[in-house]
Amino acid sequence: MVANLLEKSIAGERLTPEEGLTLLKEGELTVLGAAADAVSRRLHPEPYRTYNIDRNINYSNICTAVCDFCAFYRKPKSEEGYVLPREVIYEKIEETVQLGGNQILLQGGLHPDFKLDWYESLLSDLRERFPTVNIHGFSPPEIHHFTKVNKLPLKTVLERLQAAGLGSLPGGGAEILVDRVRREITRGKVLTDDWLNVMRVWHELGGHSSATMMFGHVETLEERIEHLDRVRQLQDETGGFTAFICWTFQPDNTELDHVAPLGSYEYLKMLAVSRLYLDNVPNLQSSWVTQGLKIGQLALIYGANDMGSLMIEENVVAEAGTVHYLTLDQIRASIKELGYEPRQRNVHYELVDPELEAFAVEANRRLGAIPARKASSQKSELVQIDN
Repeated sequence: MVANLLEKSIAGERLTPEEGLTLLKEGELTVLGAAADAVSRRLHPEPYRTYNIDRNINYSNICTAVCDFCAFYRKPKSEEGYVLPREVIYEKIEETVQLGGNQILLQGGLHPDFKLDWYESLLSDLRERFPTVNIHGFSPPEIHHFTKVNKLPLKTVLERLQAAGLGSLPGGGAEILVDRVRREITRGKVLTDDWLNVMRVWHELGGHSSATMMFGHVETLEERIEHLDRVRQLQDETGGFTAFICWTFQPDNTELDHVAPLGSYEYLKMLAVSRLYLDNVPNLQSSWVTQGLKIGQLALIYGANDMGSLMIEENVVAEAGTVHYLTLDQIRASIKELGYEPRQRNVHYELVDPELEAFAVEANRRLGAIPARKASSQKSELVQIDN
């Protein structure tokens, strides 16, 4: 049964949800990996595998939602709540550009007070100062929150943000796209249909986005497949997802710290099944940020075709106790070891100019040390919220 399903997927035929579940339950890891790699090679016959250079800037950790899996957020009146000053954001982006980066991931909590014009002003300022840097910003929970705070239609909010300089949407806040799961682990956060609708409307406006999945907490195997199916259905409708990224839940310092973390076996198995099931999503990213270098590298032969980002700064996963740092040379070497040429890409998975790529390699070697990755440790740079 499993062999027949793998042959079907390798040939480009679509798996049903029941068949996807069979692979997840009965498939042997190395066999699934070989099939996923075959699909990846069919979709990406080119002799290279890609990576990106960007920075995750969390402009604020203040959030009205309560997520049991999140160690990063702070309640609105918390003394540990912050909003980054505009000048600090500028400095972070300038550092990214100096390292050859061409994108920032701009995300925060669900701030109760900021109106839409605050975000428009920020985007406009960033576009004016850094016209070559793509702003990959504001997850669907944030966008949905903006509609509630401002009492505006979703399309209006997205149109205004797009006009102000928003380049693409990250797939954050997806967790598992099943309302039973979402209601169990979150309060005050967007449910499945609204998450998907943010992406739908953004795609209808000509925008692109990524899709994600955080698994290994309270969901069932059936619900993981349902998540993949909801992503695949929307991709059939809009074609706006450029990539899919999955990672395992990191429980430390969260309300779910009693949940045993999944190991690399389960990560690679889920990644492989994702590649086999998501026949219409062109790119799958490795999650070395949660898995480390060796498993991140193995992901490139278990269905992923992209190593992900150098991730100059990352705060959310780090708050949950998982800290993996890689240099650009390590990322490139891990790709070369598998027989591929490492190439830097942009958010659309287009290769960057070779001169920029060469500049980035030399800049990262010259600057040497891995840049600071934890905004919350830079207390002198934070604006404390007046309680």
